[in-house]
Amino acid sequence: MIDRCGRKIDYLRISVTDRCNLRCIYCMPEEGVKMVDRSCILQEQEILRVCRIMAELGIGKIKLTGGEPLVRPGMAPLVRQLKRIPGIEKVTLTTNGILLKSQMKGLADAGLDGLNISLDTLNENCYKKIARRDYLRETMEGIQEAMKYPEVSLKINCVPLGIPEQDLCRVAVLARDYPIHVRFIEMMPIGYGKDFRGMSEEEVIELLEDRFGTLVPYQGERLGSGPCRYYTIGGFCGKIGFISAISHKFCRECNRIRLTSQGYLKTCLQYTAGRDLREVIRTGGTDEELKCIILEALAEKPEGHAFLEKAPEDATEKLCMSQIGG
Repeated sequence: MIDRCGRKIDYLRISVTDRCNLRCIYCMPEEGVKMVDRSCILQEQEILRVCRIMAELGIGKIKLTGGEPLVRPGMAPLVRQLKRIPGIEKVTLTTNGILLKSQMKGLADAGLDGLNISLDTLNENCYKKIARRDYLRETMEGIQEAMKYPEVSLKINCVPLGIPEQDLCRVAVLARDYPIHVRFIEMMPIGYGKDFRGMSEEEVIELLEDRFGTLVPYQGERLGSGPCRYYTIGGFCGKIGFISAISHKFCRECNRIRLTSQGYLKTCLQYTAGRDLREVIRTGGTDEELKCIILEALAEKPEGHAFLEKAPEDATEKLCMSQIGG
């Protein structure tokens, strides 16, 4: 699919649930957010139908997200069926890793291509401060289990918050000691993320270079479907990456659209603009009608975000990331 700005759209992020077993301070309040009734969440066959139609339109890569996707039963069978759709080249999943140890084998056997595990710190007290839960041990066990399946590419996602005890260098050491890519993701001013400044890419690079030496831009083959820019460090098994949507705006290269757990198709993270695919599906809409609705939404995909400018209030997304899809 080609949007109105000439960008090739081939990547679909699907939130399979709005539920999560963490309460991260930059994502939701301590008491959590109001969960929608499960009947409002897209069912497996509805997800598969949308993906089949998306594949016919040119989508080749799918990322499964949440909330926390592994709290939804049946993720391995869903991955297996997605992999069988003609045109779908890659299926990956983002998780906090807490439930991964018991599910990793099933996901690998189903053909999962890649795994992103969110890990903001290796400091136990800092983890409890950020996530408001005490699951660092379970997350690390999930990472260890994932490393048993080298056919599934493994990346660690870390959001720098500017908290000294977060110890970003300690997280980066995972890329030194293991064939894991550690990516630092700039704070997005969405929902509760608006309350945090975070750290810029330049600040993190300075911190890492003080400890490990020069970061050299990676010039090899592409390592994923998204906008991450990777660096190598001498003696490291894996790479260090940066996804910096604010300080290094990459909207001109955007290749993605998002489907929320309730079936709303979003074409840009910042804005509410999109189309309700669940309504079309559940009122008997045909595949051709769904294709038309998807293409209508794509025709309105914004040129880029305006997080550093004053965007129209009524057009700006008010939901938090767990409700949109991380």
